[in-house]
Amino acid sequence: MSGHSKWATIKHKKGLADAKRGQKFTKLIKEITVAAKMGGADPESNARLRTAVLKARAENMPKDNIERAIKKAAGEDANTNFYELTYEGYAGGGVAIIIDTLTDNKNRTAADVRSTLTKLGGTLGAPGSVSYMFQTKGVITYDATKYTEDEIFEAALENGAEDVSNDGEVIEVTTSPSDFATVLEAMQAAGFEQDSADINKIADQMVSVDKEKAEKVMKIVERLEDLEDVQQVSTNLELPDDYDGE
Repeated sequence: MSGHSKWATIKHKKGLADAKRGQKFTKLIKEITVAAKMGGADPESNARLRTAVLKARAENMPKDNIERAIKKAAGEDANTNFYELTYEGYAGGGVAIIIDTLTDNKNRTAADVRSTLTKLGGTLGAPGSVSYMFQTKGVITYDATKYTEDEIFEAALENGAEDVSNDGEVIEVTTSPSDFATVLEAMQAAGFEQDSADINKIADQMVSVDKEKAEKVMKIVERLEDLEDVQQVSTNLELPDDYDGE
């Protein structure tokens, strides 16, 4: 899920469990493979691949895994067609939800997404029904106990970032999608070690709900994220202060 620093803080506190990290790696490998297949195996001339590789490195994926994924694009998966499909709808409580998928089987993905959403009280909407509420942004997070907001702010804006925010535990740097790779590489070169780096859909306005409704929405988000073909889930949920992610 993306779109709010409260969730970034919770993920930062908990860290990625081994099972979730493995799942994240699987999705990143698919992204790298598809990017290499579509635009070639050279990250310097393939912007999408360069971004996918940087995201994988930000999650501490081993270099060998990344290289194997690139080679795989020209090997056993060369004749497999992947489709990028986006589903939109509501997760209950008026919370908008966008599900980005990458699949080699459109029917399987559509059935899995629809079933997961409706079983947990959500509804699937028509294309464009909620996407107008979101903007696509690069988001890079840093540990606020390791760095000050001022030093991140100065370095990030100097290298093309759009904005910097700080919730006391996590410092978020926001970029345009096209500047994401450049800003991330520049921050790394300047010695700043990120906690996470991704391109997310960020809501223009958040929707506030109580803890009980937030827990139901997050259950939908987590179940969707567990689906093999789902790459990312975004919502405009404003997590309440008493939500602890349990």
